Formats: sequence, structure tokens, C-alpha cells
Amino acid sequence: MTILFSRARKLDAHGQIDDFWMLVDGDTIVSTGTGAGPTATSTVDVGGRWLTPGFLDLHAHGGGGHSYDSGAEDMLAGIATHRAHGTTRSLISLVANPVNELEASLAAVARLAASDPLILGSHLEGPYLSTHRPGAHSKTFLHEPQPAEIDRLLDAAHGTMRQITIAPELPNAIEAIEILVENEVVVAVGHTESDYETTRRAFDAGARLLTHTFNAMPGIHHRAPGPVIAAFQDERVILELVLDGEHVHPEVAALVFGEAPGRVALVTDAMAAAGSVDGDYALGSLTVTVLDGMATLRGTTTIAGSTLTQDVALRFAISRVGIAPAAAVEAITLTPARVLGLSHRHGLLAPGFVADAVVLGSAWGVEGVWADGVLVG
Repeated sequence: MTILFSRARKLDAHGQIDDFWMLVDGDTIVSTGTGAGPTATSTVDVGGRWLTPGFLDLHAHGGGGHSYDSGAEDMLAGIATHRAHGTTRSLISLVANPVNELEASLAAVARLAASDPLILGSHLEGPYLSTHRPGAHSKTFLHEPQPAEIDRLLDAAHGTMRQITIAPELPNAIEAIEILVENEVVVAVGHTESDYETTRRAFDAGARLLTHTFNAMPGIHHRAPGPVIAAFQDERVILELVLDGEHVHPEVAALVFGEAPGRVALVTDAMAAAGSVDGDYALGSLTVTVLDGMATLRGTTTIAGSTLTQDVALRFAISRVGIAPAAAVEAITLTPARVLGLSHRHGLLAPGFVADAVVLGSAWGVEGVWADGVLVG
């Protein structure tokens, strides 16, 4: 079975091409060009609308009323919500919980990833976080890393733990980073009190990501530059950014894009209310109240994830932050693919890449989603 996508306005990290066609054979893009295009088993007439690669999300905790910490069925239902908004491939992020519960969740993700190539694995956001910057994680379950415990978590994940967030100032944290990197886990710095120098040591030990930049970490001070400046300066490091208008001011977001061009990965940090309605939701052992789309820990003003989807983040980046469309698309496609070592196959509309594609209207709304050459949204 072959599919020809025709009459598209292609937009990816390499730029825009009008009157674009793309030929898909099975799960792979086999050729591209402009004009009429070759014959195929079926044709998708894009009709002059935008055609982008499928979105990747490195950091989400749920959607459609379902929390990823609640088990496999909820994981699948939440992922389906995000796929309808253009996120064809994603990590399943887990908040801090007792270690035996994390082992069960990691094992559930491993089983799902074995049967669904669109699930890229797990992101363990706790338990190795600072109790001074817990965000929406229960302090009860936060503690310093221990090698034996890390081995348990790695064993439970069966090779599918792809990412973990660590506060590098914790005892044993630098050693833990080295162990995790040896096991091909992407280590992110986050939920941290780390200063500039400690963050630099974490990056030198192999950490390559900054979790939701500016949130749950020290800001930039003229006498204490902190982790954000350390990440700006290190070309090896990619910076997560939550663009919902609440986590980071648009002007600050523009600063991040300007200081780290090609190194910004937009993430949703979405909890269960993404794609759902206002109300109370579970996030791990905590209760989150969502009002007017804003998620906070119940009874506090602490932001507890978001109700964001990647299509909304893309629209916000372009229309509110003023990011060039190709750079904004790069931040939800090729850059997160680079984090996971997948940029040879994911994140571009080019021959040899996976047949993940999103059709967007003039206002950046999703009108069609394909993953591995199959219509999924």
C-alpha cells in the first residue's frame, strides 16, 4: 500500500516548500517533490494546508481525563487524546511514587511499548528530586538516588526507561547520572536547587536535558546564574519548555529560543485534564484542581502540570512568542527526536523517515494525523 500526500505546504525543520508531495510506502516516506507527484494506491489531497512531521512529546502525565500513573488502560486512553492533537509519538511520564509502584508503572509502559511503536518508553520524573522544589510531586516519595534502587527501576523498565529527571545537588546524584547514562537513559536536570557550577558538573557527567526550563529551579540572578544559564551555554544540552502562557511568559520563552536556537524541545507536561474539562484530578498521590484550564495543587497556587496539547503549544509559539514557523515545528519534532537519538528517522518529511504527518489548517488547528502511514486522528 502506498499513499501520496499532494498539494501540501510542507513545513519542517528544513523550512517550507509549497505544492509539495510525499509518497509513503508502509510506514516510511520513500520520496518527496513538488508538482503532480507519482501514482499511488491512495491519495490524500492536502489542499494547500500545512503538512508537518508528527509531533513528539518528551514529557506528559496524562490526557482526556486519564492519568498515566493509573495503569495501562489509562495510559492508552490518555495517549489517544494527544494523538488526536498531532502527537504521534511520546514518552509516558511518571510522577514520584513508592518504588514498588514505580516498578509496576515502568513494567506497564514496557509492555505497551513492546506492542505499540508509537510509545517510545517512560520518563521517570521522580523520585530523585529536591524536596525544596517538589512542584506537583509528593515530598513523601522524594529521596536521594541509590545505585541498587536504580538497578531495580532499570530492571522493571526492561530497556524502555528513556528519560529521567534528577536534582544533581542530591547526594550520589552525579554517580547516578553516570550509571543512567551508561544504561542509555537520557538524564534531565530538574526540580532542583542546583547552582550554576553543580549543573555544569551534571552536564559533564552526561545529563543532556533541562526539565521544563525555569519551572521548579532557581531563576537567573546577576550574581547566581543558575541552571538555566548553564544550559544556555552548553551546546550539548536541550531545554524543555512548556508554552501554555502560564509556565513561562512569552517574552521569556522568546529569550530561550534566542539563546538556544535549535535546542528547545516544546513539551506539554500535560496531566489528565488535557483535552478534558475543569474539575479535580489525581496526579500520583496528589489532587489537582483545574479551573479555566489552569492546573494547580488543590488549595494552593502551585502549578501542577498543564492542560496543554502540542498543537496548542505550536500555535502559541508562532502567534504569541513570535517564533518562526519552521523553528516552532522543529521544537516539537526534530529536536525532541534528537534527545532520544531518533533524529535519523523521526522529525522530518524526507525519504527514509517514518511516515508520521500532521495536516494543519491556516490557524494551526489539527485536521488530520498519520502515524506509521496510518490515519490515527
